[in-house]
Amino acid sequence: MLVLIPMAFVACVPARKYEETKLRADSMQAEVDAAKANALAAQTSTAELSAQVADYSKRNAELERDTTVLGTSLRKMNVQYDKINKLNDELLGKYNDLLAGGRSENRKLLTDLEATRLELQNREDSVNALAKRISEKQATLADREAKLAELQAEIAAKDAAMKNLKDRVSQALVGFEGKGLTVEQRNGRIYVSMDNKLLFPSGSAAVDAKGKEAVSKLAKAIESEKELSILVEGHTDTDKIGGGSSYKDNWDLSVARATSVVRIMQESSKLDPVRITAAGRGEYVPIDPNDKAKNRRIEVVLIPDLKELYNLVKE
Repeated sequence: MLVLIPMAFVACVPARKYEETKLRADSMQAEVDAAKANALAAQTSTAELSAQVADYSKRNAELERDTTVLGTSLRKMNVQYDKINKLNDELLGKYNDLLAGGRSENRKLLTDLEATRLELQNREDSVNALAKRISEKQATLADREAKLAELQAEIAAKDAAMKNLKDRVSQALVGFEGKGLTVEQRNGRIYVSMDNKLLFPSGSAAVDAKGKEAVSKLAKAIESEKELSILVEGHTDTDKIGGGSSYKDNWDLSVARATSVVRIMQESSKLDPVRITAAGRGEYVPIDPNDKAKNRRIEVVLIPDLKELYNLVKE
């Protein structure tokens, strides 16, 4: 229809008008073409926008779906987080309880440790005290052993001296041994035993000649022994003293006989009277209850000086 318009103007208007009209028509045509182009471009843009809108809608739907999923996940995560927080609180509480319990247990352990340390210290002190006592005892024991050795040496020396004395006494009385006289060494002493038949008539305290000889030789054999103590004991049997006797009883007779022997020893030697003792034992220390003759006797007991031994024992 627009093409027919110029042709109508050719017949009706002058050429100038025609040109103007034509120009205007061309201009309008150009505008139309431009409008079509714009419309096409707009259509294209609209299509593109529609595509973009569709894409955005799709993406929005996906985002909404993802948001829903994320929301669900977030809610689940929040639930889990709450559970974790709760569990963490429980664990923290238990940890604090354990820590508090640990402090209490540590205090108990420290208390037990201190008690153990004190016990060990007490035991160590006891051991040290015991060790000290043992050391002191060992020192005392060593001292006693030394004294014992000294004492044993002294006893051995005394025994040797007494044995030597016994040999000399036996040698001095060799003619009388086996004739109512015996010489023995026992308990650190020397016993010279003389039967009454060698010394006295029956019921008498007077020593006869044979007896005086034996007693004198004994006194001479021991007179140089300045440290000896001499005990002269008189012994009787159980027979009662007969009427008319000058002796009241066996006690009296035993003392008289011991005294007679002592006098002879003093008169026949240089023995110090201070070292001699006369004693009567009566009938009460028999050798053989069934043999009265053996019980009637004089015993001269030679006793060594044991002061040094006593001193060693006391120390």
